[in-house]
Amino acid sequence: MLYLLLTPLKEHITALNVFRYITFRASYAAVTSVVLCFILGPFLIRWLGRIGMRDNLRPYLEDVHRKKKGTPTMGGIIILLSILVSILLWADLSNKFVLITLFSLVWLGAIGIIDDVLKIKKSVGLSAKTKFLGQLVLGLILGVVLTVKPQILGYENMTSLLFLKNMFLHLGWFYIPFIIFVIVGTSNAVNITDGLDGLASGLLIVAAVGYAIVSYITGNVKISEYLNVLYISGSGELTVLCVSVAGAALGFLWFNTHPAQVFMGDTGSLTLGGIIAVIAVLIKQEVLLILLAGVFVLEALSVILQVGYFKMTKGKRLFKMAPIHHHFEKIGWREEKIVVRFWIIGIVLALIGLSTLKIR
Repeated sequence: MLYLLLTPLKEHITALNVFRYITFRASYAAVTSVVLCFILGPFLIRWLGRIGMRDNLRPYLEDVHRKKKGTPTMGGIIILLSILVSILLWADLSNKFVLITLFSLVWLGAIGIIDDVLKIKKSVGLSAKTKFLGQLVLGLILGVVLTVKPQILGYENMTSLLFLKNMFLHLGWFYIPFIIFVIVGTSNAVNITDGLDGLASGLLIVAAVGYAIVSYITGNVKISEYLNVLYISGSGELTVLCVSVAGAALGFLWFNTHPAQVFMGDTGSLTLGGIIAVIAVLIKQEVLLILLAGVFVLEALSVILQVGYFKMTKGKRLFKMAPIHHHFEKIGWREEKIVVRFWIIGIVLALIGLSTLKIR
């Protein structure tokens, strides 16, 4: 909004020229998101408590999470509102990448809110099939649009490969199920990870900052050419969106750190996981999710391995509990230690991921 309103005035007021720069707007988008979380957080946490949006513990976690019972949930609404206001203020709202991501944010946010409300008010949230269908439809819409009209974003249906210079995997019509897999998989991986105070919030900051850097590189002609990264005109504007996500997650962490005053719920985890995936799709860096969102991938993989091993061995377990952060709880690690160590692993994996941009 500010970009569209103030940039045309730069010929009359030279100082307004700064709004042309993505780095300037991205910096203030991050600050705006953090400040809005600080302002909205206390009011919305009290409101969620008053309307009865309080978490009900799963029976199998009673022994370690007993004190968390009754903590307000659906706190992801704090994050989403902060992101939306920040984007509306600082992003170029005529940019097609921003509009697609905003659409995805609202779509996934609606699914998360409905699920959280039903989970508390009716004791049963949306079924796994229903949530999967909602995520699938978003992936299908995005996949069909980008496959039928690839000229909308200016590139073919392909994805960049790690470590390989100017090498792309061209998928054709298989690009549609690929996009669906990326969005559904990432959204649910973040949702699975959101089981300890601050764990998902901190890792989302890492992933969002990582993709902010990659988005800026992808949208910059000179830097992308130097690093042999696919240049996509206009994608640099996603930097503003990524840092808005990082700022909102950072602000939310103020209230979500142990002992948490509020949980993000599916409103936050499903939505933000899906948004990270959508950004990865738009800049053709889906494979990079393996590293920039590495801990989320490991958490999801631990569940898959647990279920597979349980079926193969007719009742034996590979981990004491899945996802894997609960395994470490069961062997006696303190929650704070698990969270910080997982953050460290996430940061290391993200740094390796960013280094691949130079290694190509």
